[in-house]
Amino acid sequence: MKIRKEAVWGWVLITPLTAGLTLWVAFPVGVAVVMSLFQWNMISTPKFIGLDNYLFMLFGDHLFWQSVYVMLLYTLTSVPLQLVLAFSLALLLNTRVKGMGIFRTIYYLPSLIPIMVSTALWMFLYNTQFGLFNLILESVGLPGLEWLKDPDLVIPSLVFMSLWSVGNIVVIFLAGLQSIPKELLEACAIDGGNAWHRLNHVIRPMMSPIIFYNLVMGIIGGLQTFTQPYVMTNGGPSNASLTYVLHLYKQAFQFSKMGYANALALMLLVVTMLISWVVFRSSKSWVHYEGDRS
Repeated sequence: MKIRKEAVWGWVLITPLTAGLTLWVAFPVGVAVVMSLFQWNMISTPKFIGLDNYLFMLFGDHLFWQSVYVMLLYTLTSVPLQLVLAFSLALLLNTRVKGMGIFRTIYYLPSLIPIMVSTALWMFLYNTQFGLFNLILESVGLPGLEWLKDPDLVIPSLVFMSLWSVGNIVVIFLAGLQSIPKELLEACAIDGGNAWHRLNHVIRPMMSPIIFYNLVMGIIGGLQTFTQPYVMTNGGPSNASLTYVLHLYKQAFQFSKMGYANALALMLLVVTMLISWVVFRSSKSWVHYEGDRS
């Protein structure tokens, strides 16, 4: 009787979560699956066309493959750089230096700035006429660059801008570093280990679950990049910054192809799940958890 009562209370307590997942996740995905099989402009009656949206996506829409390329290029470039920079800053901020609280606040502040505000700020910095970056280049005798107007520079410019807001990742890394037992670091030093040995044999294994978490979240965020290219370049120049979600947005709200946009959204879901699965499978060889004897 007691077990049954606990089971009832368990179901009662998880009901809000399951209801939320059903209403805000499962139901929208189900609707997207159905609507991806229709041609619909949000005004007229939807017309069933089967798998034509997916066939057009793979074989008829050249911008689809361009957006996939831009999405993967941006993600594979920005995520590793963000992790390396955030981890390096966390190591520096974990030292005992006078006024360290001020430095930690400074590095975290950019993460508090709304994304539209920071995007507008970086547009000013990248301005070809009076932007700060070109002024710096010209002050040392170098020519200014077309940061957001050159197809070869627009993605590196967006990647460099993404490093501005790594404060959240730094805080997570810093919390992990402070949870490492000092006894392990002291034992490594007593055995003759230098800073590299402590980093490679103590800090890195202990931090691997946190690195894994930030890696997965960074990949998911990179695949869904939208605001910066939408505001700064609108996918240009020559579709060089046309990210996948921006392409999806244009198909849905600029060309009123809601059925096709749903197909694009489902393809992004599948790609995200596949990449996450690969990362999770690979984690068995490099992520180490406390108490794991394998």
